[in-house]
Amino acid sequence: MSTPIWNHERYDAVVVGARPAGAATAMLLARGGARVLLVDRSPLGSDTLSTHALMRGAVMQLASWGLEGDLLACGTPGIERTSFHYGQERFDIDIRPAFGTNRLYAPRRTVLDRVIADAAEVSGVERRYGLECMGVIRKQTQGPVNGVILRDTRGAHYRVEADIVIGADGRRSGIAREVDARYLIRMHQASMSIYGYFTRMPNDGFRWYWGKQAAAGVIPTNNEASCVFLSLPRERLSDFRKALHPSRFLNLIQQEFPEVGAQLTHTARTGRLVGFPGQPGYMRECAGPGWALVGDAGWFKDPLTAHGITDALRDAQILADAVLAGSPRSYATTRDGLSHGMLEISDRIGSFDWDLQGIAALHEQLNREMKANQNWIANNLMRCAVPA
Repeated sequence: MSTPIWNHERYDAVVVGARPAGAATAMLLARGGARVLLVDRSPLGSDTLSTHALMRGAVMQLASWGLEGDLLACGTPGIERTSFHYGQERFDIDIRPAFGTNRLYAPRRTVLDRVIADAAEVSGVERRYGLECMGVIRKQTQGPVNGVILRDTRGAHYRVEADIVIGADGRRSGIAREVDARYLIRMHQASMSIYGYFTRMPNDGFRWYWGKQAAAGVIPTNNEASCVFLSLPRERLSDFRKALHPSRFLNLIQQEFPEVGAQLTHTARTGRLVGFPGQPGYMRECAGPGWALVGDAGWFKDPLTAHGITDALRDAQILADAVLAGSPRSYATTRDGLSHGMLEISDRIGSFDWDLQGIAALHEQLNREMKANQNWIANNLMRCAVPA
């Protein structure tokens, strides 16, 4: 083992993964007085696969943590309306004031991840990048987790002890594998998506388009660009592969959703197209002796509901509260109760086994789940607000 590169021999918590779920958990633990080490294998501010959109629950939490102003300072546009297009029918919905918020956001991950990670450091979190977790430490073979083994970019290994190890390391979580976290639920559907960033598109808020065996969206984000995505069912794998080519992406958008296609002809694409071939949703066991999982490490749902970041921030608060209260296993009870409905609805939406009337009905169910979560956040989490 090499000489440690951090400040303490032991921490109250080591968080593996510094994306929103991990950074927010670390920040909240530190604000509660815990000594926290936050590590990530990727550089600070690097981009990653994302649905971008923050729903009201996420905005409520970021505002309560004192971070909404930081998003605005980075040029993140406010979203004041959303529209749903079911074939030829269009429904416009203004974002009305509720729970202290009156707009939504969709920051680039290069912005959001840095804002939360910076806030974690300001709160007292010790953060290190370029470190990969190679395994967990146990004093007994089947005993509690007591820390992690980390490796830096030069191949040097380090041993870090902690009261709890938190895996926020995504869908392919190494921490979940190390602790043998069981799958509680495995879903069956997996929509495929391709997205890119396009300038010179109007900011008409979030726009969601639904058609026969296809869906699309336009999401205003930073740098006066919009994230434009196209989602397809697994049965259209050949179309998905073709659409990874920019000209064919445009052609398929024009074919499926002419309004979006017409607007794209007057834009400029920045960066490359990003493709996600899909993965069925799941829910893993999320807490055990000396360990916990948060974000996609703990559960993942089809991204067509665009609710992943919102739920990750919610779970960060639930987990941090449970750890600070000395009862990390209570985190699972709360998380599971708030998440089952969203997981099931996301799976049904991602199946594309619906007609336009059916998808509208699913959105009504989704809206009820969202409001239930917002009410829970308002009643249980806003006590952690940072004074303005």
